[in-house]
Amino acid sequence: MADHHPTAGEEEYLETLYWLHEVELPLTAANVARAMLLSAPTVHEMVRRLEADGLITRDARKRIAFTDHGLQVAESVVSRHRLVERFLTDVLGIPWHEVHEEAERMEHAMSPAIAQGMREAIGDATTCPHGHPIEVGKRLPGAPLADVELQAKVKVLRFENEAESVLHYLYGTGITPGMEGVVVERDDEHVVVESAGGVRHSLTHSAAETVSVSADPSPPLRVGLPPEVVLEQVAFGR
Repeated sequence: MADHHPTAGEEEYLETLYWLHEVELPLTAANVARAMLLSAPTVHEMVRRLEADGLITRDARKRIAFTDHGLQVAESVVSRHRLVERFLTDVLGIPWHEVHEEAERMEHAMSPAIAQGMREAIGDATTCPHGHPIEVGKRLPGAPLADVELQAKVKVLRFENEAESVLHYLYGTGITPGMEGVVVERDDEHVVVESAGGVRHSLTHSAAETVSVSADPSPPLRVGLPPEVVLEQVAFGR
């Protein structure tokens, strides 16, 4: 099959599959549905399309793998997406909780010249404003904030779920990638981090599961992927 030029919708799924690959989670339709907070039938339909278009393969157990072409496309679109987010935040001054959806619209039609101009404009920045590496393969390991024990010191690495509602919620808590603090409260419903100056940042437990941190002492390293994220009284998910 000749290399297929993916649609914008296919590229969005390839982005999610690459994130699963990047964090070493199984590439399954179920995990794609959890990561994108979509229904299983919707995901299965697109997975079949990606397979028919030569971007992925599936084995007898329905486990997904990239084709060479699919992996090349996925790496390119992921890097472009994160580059656009950083450009929109650092150069145009758009708040980081508002750039993800805009980047998804822009990433599909960027010329190499525009991408190069953006790279020059962002200087030495190496991550998107949500903490993900612009150059794929440069990801630092972390653990969910929800797993960290009381009085542990933490540094926020990134936000794993970049859905608009989740990012708006995290922005409202005042927590940001790169922020350092101490876990001062935690239970089944909330986690509270105290940062410099005694500022407290309270997150729901499931939202804290989507925040990757380095911690001392550190819990086992893993990526949180809850089927839904509860934002106070509102469940964001299927």
